[in-house]
Amino acid sequence: MNASPDWTPQLIQDETDALKHKPGALLPILHALQDRLGFIPDQAVPIIAESLGQTRAEVHGVISFYHHFRTTPPGTHVVQICRAEACQAMGARALEAHAKASLGIDYHQTTADHEITLEAVYCLGNCACGPSVRVDDRVLGRVSPEAFDALVDELSTRPLEVIG
Repeated sequence: MNASPDWTPQLIQDETDALKHKPGALLPILHALQDRLGFIPDQAVPIIAESLGQTRAEVHGVISFYHHFRTTPPGTHVVQICRAEACQAMGARALEAHAKASLGIDYHQTTADHEITLEAVYCLGNCACGPSVRVDDRVLGRVSPEAFDALVDELSTRPLEVIG
């Protein structure tokens, strides 16, 4: 993800115009905006609604229904903890409780230093190696609370690409 807080109404309009002719265009537009910006700005809602002939409430309803969509910029790193059954059977509930406590945030929140946004996800396709976590675009398996703490320490001291 290339998250950027830099956006303009014209950028929103351009992304919307590029996809508005597709069937069911709202979801592709929202995904495109989040992929480009890292979140969907509140100011995008009226632009999208007008372009699609929908109400603001309809657009906002879709954004708020899907937990995948963010309405605020994410932290430097997005950490997702798998909550699917296989990972839960391998300790994901304890891991998520530990993560929330150690970061001092809940799901869909960002740490005060803007380093980490914590999210739930319902399958990372790494079921045999649960509990699994995705950090940005990298999936990690068998993540214990101790491994989580080490990961957080590394994320706050150097970029993810350097972590081996």
